[in-house]
Amino acid sequence: MSAALSGAVDLSALKARADAARQAPSKPAAAPAGGDAPAAGGPFVFDVTEATFQADVVERSLQVPVVVDLWAEWCGPCKQLSPVLEKLANAGGGAWVLAKVDVDANPRIAQLFGVQSIPTIVAIAGGQPVDAFSGAQPEPQIRQWIGALLDALRDRLPGIAAAEAGVQGDVEEVYEEPTDPRIIAAEDALERGDYAAAEQAYQQILDVEPGNEEVKAALAQVKFTARAESADPSAIGKADADPSDVEAQLAAADVQVAMQQVDEAFARLINTVRSTSGEDRDKVRSHLVELFGLFPTDDPRVAKARRDLASALF
Repeated sequence: MSAALSGAVDLSALKARADAARQAPSKPAAAPAGGDAPAAGGPFVFDVTEATFQADVVERSLQVPVVVDLWAEWCGPCKQLSPVLEKLANAGGGAWVLAKVDVDANPRIAQLFGVQSIPTIVAIAGGQPVDAFSGAQPEPQIRQWIGALLDALRDRLPGIAAAEAGVQGDVEEVYEEPTDPRIIAAEDALERGDYAAAEQAYQQILDVEPGNEEVKAALAQVKFTARAESADPSAIGKADADPSDVEAQLAAADVQVAMQQVDEAFARLINTVRSTSGEDRDKVRSHLVELFGLFPTDDPRVAKARRDLASALF
């Protein structure tokens, strides 16, 4: 993720502000004013919650880039940035869409991205974060960022060219819904947050179709998401304190990947492979290969880590 942090708001005050808001006496509702919190508007702008994140962000991003706007009502720079993003999203005609996330109401999404300040903007493509920035930016700079994003992804995401060619209707119309009932069952379980059932459904498909790369990738995502939601942020410190603790190294790598510290996570497990043997080494290697499955096969970080892993093993 890029580090344009000017104008960002420190998230360390988020919990205190939320608690204060809950304890404050309720006030009569006021008519919306220009300085109020940003609200979703337009055909290509929508609010996202933890319950709808999988369908609205991950699945949509298989067709067009989904730009996630992480904001809060008390964040001044958010009120400057969000209207600009909304205007550009609707002007884009569906070549990309804007997903707005209130971090006060959806803290697990903020944690998933390792957000430290808001506004933070994360671009998702193919189910993976591909770029990001923090802080309110001028409109010309945002236009340039979005243009570069579309140029980089146009050959990979079919919905971009379709929207640019003037496909009528909502961007969802270019989606191809899965017709395999086994995949539908897995996705339904995932949407319910039943990771065990989703994992079992995907595994049953792989038992019959061991070469199904799409299902392999989906299974890797499910396993990682289940682990990441229960991950302990202090795992990195524990692992650093005891390099011989294999379980701690695995947990720390998961936390680092969730925080977008991908190179660091891969390096941690490769070093652990070098320092272990037997079952422990096999366990670490399998965990690392599973993490590789979270990323596109042509991701340069994965390519480098695979070379380093081969060197560590042989």
